[in-house]
Amino acid sequence: MSVRPLPAGETTTWRASAREWLRSGNSLPFCLLAPSIFLMLAVIAYPMLTGFYYGFTTGSLLKTGKFVGFDNYIRLLQSADFLHALWFSLIFAVFNVIGCYVLGLGLALLMNQDVPFRGFFRVALLLPWIVPSIVSIVSWRWMMADQHALFNQIIGLFGGSPIYFLSDEHWAIAAVIAIKIWRSFPFMMLSLLAALQGIDRSLYEAASLDGASRWNQFRYVTLPQLSNISIVLCLLMTIWTVNDFDTPWLLTQGGPANATENLVLLAYRYTFGRNDVGLGSAVSFITLAILMVLVVILLRRQRER
Repeated sequence: MSVRPLPAGETTTWRASAREWLRSGNSLPFCLLAPSIFLMLAVIAYPMLTGFYYGFTTGSLLKTGKFVGFDNYIRLLQSADFLHALWFSLIFAVFNVIGCYVLGLGLALLMNQDVPFRGFFRVALLLPWIVPSIVSIVSWRWMMADQHALFNQIIGLFGGSPIYFLSDEHWAIAAVIAIKIWRSFPFMMLSLLAALQGIDRSLYEAASLDGASRWNQFRYVTLPQLSNISIVLCLLMTIWTVNDFDTPWLLTQGGPANATENLVLLAYRYTFGRNDVGLGSAVSFITLAILMVLVVILLRRQRER
């Protein structure tokens, strides 16, 4: 099928229109955004598309390999390691979001009151979020590493037996979740505190005049006013938790027996441990698909509210 060239008159008109648009002020925003757009495409789009292609190959770190279609994804869905990592990622995210929200909301409500040394406590409670992860997590590991660590020495003072926090599967999972909550609650607290300070005080005055108790004011005034920001915070916290590599890796390296291995650690182990870029990329894009579905559901719920 041949393509009909534009007549000379139409070409001249198109060029004149383009030249006029460039001279007008309407083109300035696009010209200013162009470098950022190209940078985003180079830094984000190209690696993402490349990784998506690798998920359909049998490549390694040194060789691309051959195209195998959906074989990597089928292998993952039949793999016990993947199912366990998916289950742990779910448990990790649910408990962290709930723990961070409850603890963050409680402290935000307290810091919103006129308590002594409120400024000091606001700064001190941000320390777990400010301290670099390698410093804080390695410090926690030293405190619970073996029977001679700090926690077991304290347990021994009360006549208890040593607890091997990082060697027992159940204790390791509990430790990873607890430390993740400790690292993440300051962000939740700070965001909820900002939202609390933006609530119109006249709503509480009207509720008090209607005879509402403190609990009813919290239930029918505070929580509805925090609903939108709460959905966004829970969404962000879920994404950060599922993508968290630092906490389980620095604390347990995914052990014992891969009990604390989430999807991100599994992708790392496949890619750099087994030198299988195809499976590692497939794990990453399954994780991306799960998070995208979650984002759509929560944002739709926010829009409905």
